[in-house]
Amino acid sequence: MMLDAHVPAGNPATAWARRTSDYRLVSPANRRKMTVVVVGTGLAGAGAAAALGELGYHVECFTFHDAPRRAHSVAAQGGINAARARKVDGDSLARFISDTVKGGDFRGREADVVRLATESVRVIDHLQAIGAPFAREYGGQLATRSFGGVQVSRTYYTRGQTGQQLQVAAAQALLRQVSRGTVRLHTRTEMLDLVVAEGRAQGIVTRDLVTGAVSFTPGHAVVLATGGYGSVYFHSTLAMNSNATATWRAHRRGALFASPSFVQFHPTALPVSSHWQSKTTLMSESLRNDGRIWVPVRPGDDRPAGDIPDVERDYYLERRYPAFGNLTPRDIASRAARDEIGAGRGVGPLRNSVYLDFRDAIARLGRPEIAERYGNLFEMYHDATGEDPYAVPMRIAPGAHFTMGGLWSDYDQMTTVPGLFVGGEAGSNYHGANRLGANSLLSACVDGWFTLPLSVPNYLAPLVGTPLLEAGSVEAAESLAWVRDRTRRLVDNDGVARPAAFHRRLGEILYRGCGVSRSEQGLRAALDEVRALREEFWRDVRVAGPADRLNQELERAARVADFLELAELMVLDALDRTESCGAHFREEFATADGEAARDDGRWCNVSAWETTPEGRHTRHLEELSFDLVPLAVRNYR
Repeated sequence: MMLDAHVPAGNPATAWARRTSDYRLVSPANRRKMTVVVVGTGLAGAGAAAALGELGYHVECFTFHDAPRRAHSVAAQGGINAARARKVDGDSLARFISDTVKGGDFRGREADVVRLATESVRVIDHLQAIGAPFAREYGGQLATRSFGGVQVSRTYYTRGQTGQQLQVAAAQALLRQVSRGTVRLHTRTEMLDLVVAEGRAQGIVTRDLVTGAVSFTPGHAVVLATGGYGSVYFHSTLAMNSNATATWRAHRRGALFASPSFVQFHPTALPVSSHWQSKTTLMSESLRNDGRIWVPVRPGDDRPAGDIPDVERDYYLERRYPAFGNLTPRDIASRAARDEIGAGRGVGPLRNSVYLDFRDAIARLGRPEIAERYGNLFEMYHDATGEDPYAVPMRIAPGAHFTMGGLWSDYDQMTTVPGLFVGGEAGSNYHGANRLGANSLLSACVDGWFTLPLSVPNYLAPLVGTPLLEAGSVEAAESLAWVRDRTRRLVDNDGVARPAAFHRRLGEILYRGCGVSRSEQGLRAALDEVRALREEFWRDVRVAGPADRLNQELERAARVADFLELAELMVLDALDRTESCGAHFREEFATADGEAARDDGRWCNVSAWETTPEGRHTRHLEELSFDLVPLAVRNYR
């Protein structure tokens, strides 16, 4: 089936302006009679809930955290992009669009990127208005810096705590609506199923994580803003409780899942130091502005970094990509690091990392200036490793980080289930096969504050006067029964292994077979291993404790069960897409110099997958076209 994204016909540069003028509206008197369910309180979810509440809709907002500001957006460090072109460095709206489309290796929807760029200017102004304390230069204007894949300075930041500060501002805006009574906030409550009735999303089923109570909440529309699924890899930069349950359950209820194999591995994560390590830690991409990445020229060189002279160091990104150097896009930087480590030039006790060195920057700028720019990041590195990055180079390695795949949505952010909308990293429409740094916070804010507050009312307008679905309806009852039965099955299973053990093994399978690079042989092996592990999970998992109280083992078991299903689709998608593009690098499809070899004739499209109740997968396609940024081979040399 070919999918229709409902992009307005004509010039994509003006599509968003034309669409916003055509959106239907709901009168203020009718808004308070309509209920919107928002799942997630990160930048996309908090923004959407606050904006819809401000408009006068009744919003039921859910988070499994104990407070909205704990959402994972808080962990973002480096910054947020905007096409404001305040510096005379050649930046423009057109260049922003070109950089983003090219960065995604021409596998994202061009018209959506135009919207992202267009609204980026308002995003910065809005975030300032709600209290985000952006860094400023001496004269008072907002400060910017560069991120990977661009040659201009368009990233706005709050030192290395941008996500934290933006999340605090968004959470405060949300809590303002809670105090006004337009938003009802449900903390420590996890969505476990989507209820579809009469062909449209009409509510969700949740479990109270403290009491274990399972309940149904109806809505005229549902918004999912629950983040990405990178923690399927176990060792990832995401928080340990980040999961894919909400989006995966929506997928199993009919929402197509797009490009699940498009996973970004961040080149500046801390290396895994032990088999028993529970996660890895992200070091901001902003560090690549002044840090230089290198490895010893001689494989197996075990000398301390300070004893290796410059002539025996390989600054491999600067050598291979002189135009962009250490600020090459993340997919390229991660593959290059993997190549160096695989060639025996890795450093550290396990030889699984490369150096990020600030020696030259400190000599050029002085330690106080480096401390001003990156002090909190250096402190975080010291706390995590015990090493002083002012004195010795940081050690970094690629780590699972961001997922470009997610629920497929049309131009209005609506999925293939009418009434089910998606925002932020839970969606898939902006970033193609590789996200540029600092576009993640931007896409979440654009969705939450400027897209969903227009597109959701457009959907609701014809539903004015429609009653909410009753809890006693057949569809709600079926979903409630399914959640309770699955929970009971997990608790009653007479197994011997904890959920974390299965999660760790799943991560090992995926890193090995569906990681920074993939091959047909490795993917076929991974597919068999994932299926076998899923069978073993349901046979041998053990969940201690009951379901009618706080039970973190139960929470994790349910999330791992969903990961095991999602992982199969990820591997299948990677096996199916017989090309290399962005972060999806198939070793069989590479150029003579080792770069990704796209197949635009066959794969200039989005793969959106359907999964039947029996678990069979069917691929549907959305054809992509590029009118503003002509198809071309990426070149960062």
